[in-house]
Amino acid sequence: MTDATRGPRERPLSPHVQVWRWHVTMATSILHRVSGVGLYVGALILAGWAVSLARGPEAYAGFKAALGSPIGQVILFLLTAAVFYHLANGIRHLVWDTGRGFGLKSANSSAWFVLFFTAAATLVLWGAYLMGMI
Repeated sequence: MTDATRGPRERPLSPHVQVWRWHVTMATSILHRVSGVGLYVGALILAGWAVSLARGPEAYAGFKAALGSPIGQVILFLLTAAVFYHLANGIRHLVWDTGRGFGLKSANSSAWFVLFFTAAATLVLWGAYLMGMI
């Protein structure tokens, strides 16, 4: 009997999120892409700020009120975290470009460092802002 007479063969399944056990380097890879998209959104917000500034005091007051709202503050907080995360993980990738840091222990520890740095830097910056230091 030939393959043609047996019908189509079962194709192997590609590994996906339900198959793989989650680990920190997998999460940081996904978060790097998510933070990149977030930074694109932040660039659009920055462009909106420039347009509102050019349109006059009323438009700028509306833009400032939107960013000053609770939802606007959450968006700014998340954008701050995205900036710090993308910065730290980008430096991690630059180290990888030198051929170092690919070992399992090194990759895991640098991934955790990126996450802790992001949380610490974001909280320190926002703490200083909320205390009126900046």
